[in-house]
Amino acid sequence: MSQLTVTIEDEAAAPRFTFPRGLVIPVILVAAWELAFRVGGFQSDSLAAPGGVAVALVRGLASGEILQATGQTLSAAMLGLAIAGVIGLVMGVFRGLFWRLDYVLDVTTEALRPIPSSALIPVMILIFGFGYRLESACVAFSCTWTIFILTRTAVMGVEPRLMEVAKVLQLGLIDRTFKIILPAALPRIFVAFRLAAGLALVVAVTCEVTANPLGMGFEMMSASQSLRPQLTLAYLVWIGLIGWSLNAILVYAQHRFFGPAASIGAAK
Repeated sequence: MSQLTVTIEDEAAAPRFTFPRGLVIPVILVAAWELAFRVGGFQSDSLAAPGGVAVALVRGLASGEILQATGQTLSAAMLGLAIAGVIGLVMGVFRGLFWRLDYVLDVTTEALRPIPSSALIPVMILIFGFGYRLESACVAFSCTWTIFILTRTAVMGVEPRLMEVAKVLQLGLIDRTFKIILPAALPRIFVAFRLAAGLALVVAVTCEVTANPLGMGFEMMSASQSLRPQLTLAYLVWIGLIGWSLNAILVYAQHRFFGPAASIGAAK
């Protein structure tokens, strides 16, 4: 009897593998895609079977070609994100604290913010030429607005009671900002950086596809123009995996360090 009890407890304690429901539709689509090539005899000069895409991805990673392009894209994207972080954070804090400044700069901000970064590429080429500076400038312009708007909202949404405490303690502007406002707004500011990080990757790849001769976007276009659909789609899959991984890491960090506070703040 005791042996039976131990066996049942062991089975209950053993972890069970459950297939993620979110992968059901992608797996079905990939399987149908593969069958269309292997069984249905589907032929295309612009598409490739998933198996061929996987082989091209593995070969590109093994040769270092994809990793080198990845490093170029991420370097430019992270540099642009860092610049946007400084500018957007400073703008958001100051305009969140001083409503008169926010009122004066509102028209200028709303005139610049809707401009797509791709429309600025010709101007950026004239200023910076080709290379990392061009790409980082485009990323910085796009990401600044996301960080600025969410930071301003976070600062303006600080609990009034905390501001009353700052007045009671007679804290100056600097002390009030670093001891009261930023700690209270930090969860939502982190959300701003998480959203901007995903945007940075998108803008960097777009810049490479359209103009800048480096990185994953440029290599993907080169593969497309040389009629290598396997490698083209391999880069596309790899970019998607990088974006997903980056977001997953930042979401984990958000919940790890801030708990539900950041999610609640993002919803406000």
